[in-house]
Parts: sequence; structure tokens; C-alpha cells
Amino acid sequence: MQPPRDKAHRDKANQDTAGDAQWTRPERQAWTGTLLLGTCLLYCARVSMPICIVSMSQDFGWNKKEAGIVLSSFFWGYCLTQILGGHLGDRIGGEKVILLSASAWGFLTAATPLLAHLGSAHLVFMTFSRILTGLLQGVYFPALTSLLSQKVRESERAFIYSTVGAGSQFGTLVTGAVGSLLLDWCGWQSVFYLSGGLTLLWVCYVYRYLLSKQDLILALGVLAQSLPMAGHTRVPWRQLFRKPCVWVAIFSQLSAACSFFILLSWLPTFFKETFPSSQGWVFNMVPWLVAIPASLFSGFLSDHLISQGYRTITVRKFMQVMGLGLSSVFALCLGHTSSFCKSVFFASASIGLHTFNHSGISVNIQDLAPSCAGVLFGVANTAGALAGVVGVGLGGYLIESTGSWTSVFNLVAAVSSLGLCSFLVFGEAQRVDLSPRREDL
Repeated sequence: MQPPRDKAHRDKANQDTAGDAQWTRPERQAWTGTLLLGTCLLYCARVSMPICIVSMSQDFGWNKKEAGIVLSSFFWGYCLTQILGGHLGDRIGGEKVILLSASAWGFLTAATPLLAHLGSAHLVFMTFSRILTGLLQGVYFPALTSLLSQKVRESERAFIYSTVGAGSQFGTLVTGAVGSLLLDWCGWQSVFYLSGGLTLLWVCYVYRYLLSKQDLILALGVLAQSLPMAGHTRVPWRQLFRKPCVWVAIFSQLSAACSFFILLSWLPTFFKETFPSSQGWVFNMVPWLVAIPASLFSGFLSDHLISQGYRTITVRKFMQVMGLGLSSVFALCLGHTSSFCKSVFFASASIGLHTFNHSGISVNIQDLAPSCAGVLFGVANTAGALAGVVGVGLGGYLIESTGSWTSVFNLVAAVSSLGLCSFLVFGEAQRVDLSPRREDL
């Protein structure tokens, strides 16, 4: 018996599961489409609660503060698994992490109506359900970042990441349109059944056509033996956190995530209460219909500008000016109009421009540290999720206390402006993860 050699061989096999080879063109096309759909279904499950919260509040007698607890509880779980998701993605392959988590959150989403009626403590069960959903979905984007940093060339990352990221708007659009109709025709329970069921079908497709059974079993074995948490793959934390550009990348991602989560969670309620006679499918659909081409355009524009010779950091900062700066201007406008058409326009412009962050700060993290992009993105998204907990909950408190929606949109603008200013001053795009001697805290 030769345990050291066996362990070394097993570690080498585990590294091979993550894979260093970049995708061929057919593989890239297949995985881009599949991950686009996966991101879509992720958001279908995520926004089911914001879409249904008004009807559920009426059924269960929740006030705005209690509804805010349910909405924000998602982020309590979401912030806890970001770093783990990035680490596992760097270690065993992001696609495997995504598949395993999707199978769990799909089942939980489909079971949400059952959980809501298990007993009289509806608020407790729904809060627990959302926390668990957040835990399971928290690994997705760090694992995705890790996967793309390993499999996609730098010159194509912005377009592919923004294409896959467009799934978040597409998923919100689908749930907003179809979910609004199901809400009126079949009740809020049907929204959860649909989004959870579609996710499970997607998992079956990926397992059957894109992942080998052997690779998935190996990944499960790695997880069971807790090998990913061993010190074999060391992240140069001390080296990274000595760089101001890393700190500002984390803070800018925090700002982008927090402002987006506030809008995502409260816009349906804003339109429902401010314009009660309006059609739900309009305000739940139009902003996200605008956001899809905006996200694709931002990725195309970013890669095109870099190919034309513009400095990478200049392009990233321009994208953030659009994604955090101009987007927050339109968010502010939402609080100063009483016209339904203008409100839909402002919401659409704000959400659409917000997608430029996919080609800005989200890709900038891959610029800085492609060797550990998953775990570093996990750190940044953990900060964003924590801010989301505070921001979404604070939004409910502000609405309940002031009776005005203006304060919520002011909050969005303030958070966005802080992230933008810091990135414009301190943002960089040079690699900072390269060193002859790697240190760990």
C-alpha cells in the first residue's frame, strides 16, 4: 500500500475534473446556451417569491415588515455559500457544482407550497425555505465565474459572461409574464410548481447530455471526502488583499448586487400598490425584456472596444458608469413620477443599464485573479448578499415608516454611487494573483 502516492494520484484526478483545457467552439456554444437557460431558471426560482409576495401576504396576513423578512431571508442563506461555491468550482469544476445545487433548489422550489401549509407558522416556514434556497443558489455565480475563467479565452469572457448573465433578466421576464398569468388563473402555488419543475428538467438534460456519469460520481466522492477543503489548492489571500484594486472590486460588486437585489425584490410591489389597476404582466415583463438585449449588447461592446485597442480598465470603468451611474439616475426618477408609462420606462432603463455590470466589475474580477476567480468572486458576492439582506430589509422598513417609495430609490442611488466612485478611482485590470511565492493566511 502506498497512501501518499494514492492520495497524490487522487488529487491529480480531482484537478483534472475541473479541467484546464478551454472549450472548443461547439462545446462553447453548447455550454453557453445551457448556462444561459440555467441562469434563467435560477432567477425563475429566485423571483417567484417577489412575484407572489402580495398574494401570499393577503393569504397569510403579513404586513410590509413581515413581507420584508421573507424577501430578505433569501440573502441570509445566499451570503453563506458564495466562497464555498467558488472554492468548489475552482477545485472540482463549476459545472458539477451548478448541477448538484440546481437539483436541490429545483426540488425545494417545487415543494414551497407544501411547506407553506405544513402548519400555522407560515412566516417561519417560508423564511426557512427562503434561507435554504439562498444557501443552494449561493454557489451558482461563483462556480460559473470559476468555470468561465478556466474554459473561455480572455478576449471572449465579457460577451459569454454577459450572454449567460442575460439569463437572469430572461428568467425574471418569464416569471413576470407567465407567473403573472398563473397568479391570476391558478393561484400563487402554481408559480412555484412551474419554476421548480422546469429546473429539475434542466438538471436531467445536463446530466444526460453534457456531463459524464463518471465525472459526476468523482465530484460527489470529492465532496464526501471533504478533499476540496484540504490545503492542496492554496489561494494567495494575503497577496490579493494587499491590493487596493481587489478591495474596490469587492466593494463595487457589493454595490451592484445590493442595488439590483433591492430593485428585484421591491419593484413588483411598487407597481402593484402605486398603480393597482395596471396589468401585472406589463411591469413584470417589460423591464426584463429590455434588459436581455442590453446585457448582450454590453458584452459585445466591451469585447469590441478591447479588440480595437482600448485599455481593458478603461472599458471596465465605462461599463460601470453605465451600470451603476446612469442606471441609478433612472432609479431616482421612479420616485418622482405618477405616470404608469413613465414609471415602466424608468424601471426598464434602470434595469437594462444595470446589466452593463456584467461586462464591468463581474469580468474585472476575472481580470485580476483568473487562477482563483471563483473563490474571489465568492468573497465579493458574499459582501453583496450581506448588503442585500440589509438593503432589502431596510427597503421594507423605509416604506412602512415613511409611506413613500422615494426613499427606497434614493437608497438604490446612494449605494450605486458609492460603488461607482470607488471603482473609478482605484479600479485596475492587471493580474494580481501571480507570484513566485504564494502565501496563505
